[in-house]
Amino acid sequence: MQTIIGGISTPNSALAREVAELVRDTASELLFNHSSRVYYFGAIAARQRGLRFDPDLLYTGAMFHDMGLTDKHSSAHERFEVDGANAARDFLKRYGIAQNDIDTVWTAIALHTTPGIPQHMHPVVALVTAGVEMDVLGLTYAQYSDDERQAVVDAFPRSEHFKEDIIQAFYDGIKHKPASTFGNVKADVLADKDKQFVRGNFCSVIRGSCWKA
Repeated sequence: MQTIIGGISTPNSALAREVAELVRDTASELLFNHSSRVYYFGAIAARQRGLRFDPDLLYTGAMFHDMGLTDKHSSAHERFEVDGANAARDFLKRYGIAQNDIDTVWTAIALHTTPGIPQHMHPVVALVTAGVEMDVLGLTYAQYSDDERQAVVDAFPRSEHFKEDIIQAFYDGIKHKPASTFGNVKADVLADKDKQFVRGNFCSVIRGSCWKA
């Protein structure tokens, strides 16, 4: 049954129903609910920003964005974002989705942990990251009404200790391939040349977000 929040619902298509079933069967309840919230927060962000999007593509991007953290889809060496993007790509190919749409979903998932870039790209790319940044980091918490936030969380509950749980899920999904975490080289350069430079810390932002849990 579709969940309608503020006039927004998941797409009523065979593709979306299979996405939901596949992710529910593959990922933990923590990641399933998180990914579902990412879809709704992303869709609400679209309304805020006046963006139009294909619901099936946004839903697939949101629901697959953390599939690379699962045992089934985790590779030995690729970034977990790429693993999730590849899983979504393979799924969409079975439905005969156009290659440019597959590429859009692939990019949305691959870039969802790369801040500063997705918001300048295709709406699906921008909105997956918007949903992630809202649900995990609370960066746009104040841009959502109390009713919107509560409705999304009521439909897809956050665990009692979600902040610590999601950090642990990240760790469990990447600990076997630390080399894949090499990332923002600019921070490395600043740390090397400027002894007063203080790195931003992803986990600290999560723990310090406006979300209670």
